[in-house]
Amino acid sequence: PVPKWALIAVAVAVAVLLLLFLVCVIKCCCSKKKPKKKEKVNLLSVQSSTMASLVQPEMEDLEPSPEDKKRGKLQYSLEYNLRAQEMKIGVKQAADLKAMDSGGTSDPYVIVYLTSDMKKKYETKVYRKTLNPVFNESFTFQVPQAEVPESTLVMQVYDFNRFAKHDIIGEVRLPLASVSLQRAIEQWSDLEAASKVEQEQLGEVCFSLRYVPSTGKLTVVVLEAKKLKRMDSRGLSDPFVKVHLILNRKKWKKRKTSVKKNTLSPYFNEVFVFEVPFNQIQNVDLVISVWDHDKMTKNEQIGKLFLGCRATGNQLRHWSDMLSNPRRPIAQWHSLQAVDVVDKALGLKTHLKLPLHTR
Repeated sequence: PVPKWALIAVAVAVAVLLLLFLVCVIKCCCSKKKPKKKEKVNLLSVQSSTMASLVQPEMEDLEPSPEDKKRGKLQYSLEYNLRAQEMKIGVKQAADLKAMDSGGTSDPYVIVYLTSDMKKKYETKVYRKTLNPVFNESFTFQVPQAEVPESTLVMQVYDFNRFAKHDIIGEVRLPLASVSLQRAIEQWSDLEAASKVEQEQLGEVCFSLRYVPSTGKLTVVVLEAKKLKRMDSRGLSDPFVKVHLILNRKKWKKRKTSVKKNTLSPYFNEVFVFEVPFNQIQNVDLVISVWDHDKMTKNEQIGKLFLGCRATGNQLRHWSDMLSNPRRPIAQWHSLQAVDVVDKALGLKTHLKLPLHTR
């Protein structure tokens, strides 16, 4: 029979051998994975490595190339007739336009207008499947000499789509103040990305405010307006001004000036006096709106603005100047704003109107 101690010695030896075998296996596995990990780190850290450049490209490779930014160019002419007070704009041709269709072409046409009269726009014919259209069309605008430096010529090149919205390829904007119109001009200009929809210039109005706290009298003097938007087909308007008082977002009192015929720069100098108690002056909004009078159809609003403690910008500053200088008239020019924008800011409670007074 084998002694008990011999059995124990054999068992211990076997256990040691198994432990050594497991250690060797684990060591071999670790030594095989380690070089792969080191190789991966080295590839990412070396900038000159081809693999690294494929996995993580340089920022220059992500930016569009100059070719992608090109939209083409437009040739046009410009001539101003001082005696007739009219501007003749010729759209000659375009070249190297950006392809907007899947076939690698476009169906271009051009829209032309002046920012001084955005209501009047012209457009050329559409030319099918070309990136180099020849238009050779001219358009005439009636522009008083005084308004020329304040206007910008805009020529927008579009791609025509029969069943979808037309895509704009690019535009040329030429401020007329930067151009000498003593002689005719003909030149090429690169198309730029189209800017956001510009805010239409509606005109400006000047009025003075005076408030006397002891008597509660608010005096509004409508002085004049200028650069009003053309509302008639002949390029003029028949403007008049309405003055509204709104109390706690409800219409309260109103007055209006006389109508000035055929002018974009009317002179009124008309005075309106309203009774506004001192304890209500903080709750009052003063709304100034300019209208175009029509005999046969409904009068149209050109633009409006409002002053009061809820106003902002120049309107709030004018109102604050009036309150901080009691008994003293404060006059200031204001730019007219779009009617829907002002109405939204006022948030009138139209279903709870107070009776309108004429005082």
